Amino acid sequence: MYDHTFVICAYKECHYLSELIESLLAQTVKSEIIIETSTPNAYIKDIADKHGIKVYVNQGKKGITEDWNYAMSIADTNLVTIAHQDDIYLPDYTKTMLRYMEKAKHPLIFFSDYAELRNGDVVKENQNLKVKRFLLRKLEKQKNWSKKGVRRRSLSLGDAICCPSVTYYMSNLPKPLFADHFEASEDWEAWERLSKIDGDFIYAPEILMCHRIHVESATTKVIGENRRRTETFEMYRKFWPMWIAKILTDAYAGSEKSNQI
Repeated sequence: MYDHTFVICAYKECHYLSELIESLLAQTVKSEIIIETSTPNAYIKDIADKHGIKVYVNQGKKGITEDWNYAMSIADTNLVTIAHQDDIYLPDYTKTMLRYMEKAKHPLIFFSDYAELRNGDVVKENQNLKVKRFLLRKLEKQKNWSKKGVRRRSLSLGDAICCPSVTYYMSNLPKPLFADHFEASEDWEAWERLSKIDGDFIYAPEILMCHRIHVESATTKVIGENRRRTETFEMYRKFWPMWIAKILTDAYAGSEKSNQI
């Protein structure tokens, strides 16, 4: 058991939850596993009891950023991964994460390449994944992990970092990490703030987890409500003048169709 916790954010009755837990239990290096929820119910309790996992209920303000900040606060370890309830992790995720973390001088976050799960199929290559890998290519080199300019360029054209692939080095991060102003680009906003502080963005260009794309996911719902467009423009303004931000927002909105089934 290492100084690492998977905190599962469980919402209502997601029928992928058991599959996620099984992938965490199958890790070649074992970690602490706990569940956070703001929607406690018998379904979550039964699955947690079956696997001997403790459930923490967020009694405070509700929302995705509030749930994530609460999830990070309840872990007793310095390394924390927020596991989304509909994703899965490959067996060597934790082992590889720890190996990369040991290389860093002042780690902030670790993240990896990933595949998509679409209708039960593992998709390792499509246009969306190619673009993200291109944006992150400079961070494949360890010497660039601490370079703020490289990190900001990697984020300036879109959110290239897969949120559920991220492990947080808690003692080096500001708290709370996620701003409750955002509902669609909350992770991108956090990466942008972190890109301006001293430390390492540790990138493993290996597929270590699978992110599920489906109609019930929070991302798909937010895109459907067009909330992301407003937040995307706000994010681009952190990197670009207004006229360029408008052009990029239009282009980004078109690319988001790949996150829908």
